[in-house]
Amino acid sequence: MSNKRVEMNSFCAWEGETLVLNVLGKPSAKQDVIGKPKGNQLKISVTATPVGGRATDHMVRFLAGQFGVTNADIEVVFGRFNVNKQLRIKSPKKLPPVIDKHLANS
Repeated sequence: MSNKRVEMNSFCAWEGETLVLNVLGKPSAKQDVIGKPKGNQLKISVTATPVGGRATDHMVRFLAGQFGVTNADIEVVFGRFNVNKQLRIKSPKKLPPVIDKHLANS
């Protein structure tokens, strides 16, 4: 882990080949879904309950599929046991529409 906290004016930014993502997590949701930006965070809902980091682990697995990477390519910089998180996604193969649209407009 790099433990490198990146301050951002937006919910996502590139740092070389790594996408840094500020997340507002919503555990115990009805479905796993990437929502809309809320301030400087991207709302991501997951069905897992927030017990012992399980919701964060589930979120990493869900996002790995969304970005076309392995679970190991996603680092939780901070917020493993909190709804406010920062993730680093190494060399994403694809971008979910909300992120692709945001980066295209940046």
